[in-house]
Amino acid sequence: MGILDWLVIAAYGCVFVGVGAFYSRQNQTADDFLLGGRTMSPVAVGLSLFATLVSTLSYLGNPGEMIAHGPMMTTQIMAHPLIFLIVGYGLIPLLMRQPVTSAYEILEARLGTSIRLAGAAVFLLLRLGWMATILYATSRVVLVPLLGIHPGWTPWLCVALAAVTALYSSSGGIKAVVMTDAIQSVTMLAGAIVTLAVITVRMGGVAEWWPNEWPAHWQTPNWGFDPDVRVSFGMLLLSTTLWYVCTNGSDQMSIQRFLATRDAAAARKTLAVSQITDVTVTLLLALTGVAILGFYRVHPVHFGAGQSIGTSGDQLFPKFIMTEMPVGLTGLVLAAILSAAMSSLSSGLNSACAVLERDFLSRRAGGPLSAADSVTRMKWLTWLVTAVSVALSILNTLIEGNLVERCFKVVNLLTAPLFVLFFLALFVKWANAGGAWLGLLSSIATAVLIAYSKDFGLPLVISFVWMVPCSLLVGIVVGTVGSAIMPSARNAS
Repeated sequence: MGILDWLVIAAYGCVFVGVGAFYSRQNQTADDFLLGGRTMSPVAVGLSLFATLVSTLSYLGNPGEMIAHGPMMTTQIMAHPLIFLIVGYGLIPLLMRQPVTSAYEILEARLGTSIRLAGAAVFLLLRLGWMATILYATSRVVLVPLLGIHPGWTPWLCVALAAVTALYSSSGGIKAVVMTDAIQSVTMLAGAIVTLAVITVRMGGVAEWWPNEWPAHWQTPNWGFDPDVRVSFGMLLLSTTLWYVCTNGSDQMSIQRFLATRDAAAARKTLAVSQITDVTVTLLLALTGVAILGFYRVHPVHFGAGQSIGTSGDQLFPKFIMTEMPVGLTGLVLAAILSAAMSSLSSGLNSACAVLERDFLSRRAGGPLSAADSVTRMKWLTWLVTAVSVALSILNTLIEGNLVERCFKVVNLLTAPLFVLFFLALFVKWANAGGAWLGLLSSIATAVLIAYSKDFGLPLVISFVWMVPCSLLVGIVVGTVGSAIMPSARNAS
């Protein structure tokens, strides 16, 4: 990296710190800090929702997946129209009618205090693992090779990245998070476009990097529900739909953004903006993967022993940025990768603080804090969550698989189990706390068995994309039946 690249990165970081400082003056109450007064622009919030859910894992993982396995995973974008109908018209009207700050207050009204606390705890586990994985992937896969330093520096890079993010998140609250997320969304788009443009110019046109035949190491397309193949279209479509429904219907990060808008119509617009941006970036990143693969086929890269394009797909995008990008543009594309990390981290920090404050700390005995003291406490909570995320990031060395598989094995492990609680609370009239506990635990067990069946040495090993549908189905069935046979446990606290 040249001096110009470092200046681009430095200016980028200064902008975010400045945004946090600007909005810090507008956080007079906890509602301002967490929901922006519930009057935020649906377009800005939609870009924030997109940037929240598209982390470094996706930004690096999508090109790496295309390079190593082909376009089957990209076909998941075909699920978005169905997702918009289910979430926009099925879930958002229900959620927007709830006068809550934390999504898990909804659970208490129907299923009691214990289920509210269980849901909040599952969310915290899910997002702490997610933030830890983002920190690890950004530091180990991008920054270590870029800086040419020993992998032992990974924890210190995690600390630096987390500290910058926590600085503007803790000072500016949700308004700073949304504004920086919007900027980061544009930066992510620009990063993918710049990479495509550089490869196209270097190689003399799109035709020079577009494959003339199906690469031998790519997965053969499978359009059914075959459990024996790595990815099948039917199963991917179902899994993607259910993942978005579960995330938008039970995750504090998504629900908090809907609640930050005026009404259900504005929240639907937020969802639409998020999905349109998601499809655009996913396609651009897929094309980026094809272009990088084409580039390295013409300019072969040296792999270590036992490595190949099929096993090193995640490393080729960062490698291209570091070795082939013109000075100045390297800094821009690296800023896009850091954007993917920081936007997700800032959203995770703010939402985790909301849950810790509303679902745990504010329930303690004693009078409520003043508005100023409440805002101060949440700022300190931001730093506490940051420290825990950094501490957990090193555990990612124990997870096998590429970045896309890490998303499923770590990030998505608790997505369906969390939504099981909301499904029971919103749609099963006879649901009770006892049945909800059974549904939650059975769903978690199913997800763990599918995600780590190979590690457990089980004879039946099915693709990781089956994890969300199977764990959701098991949890709903067990929770519904369990509630019916445990009437005495109704709404237990």
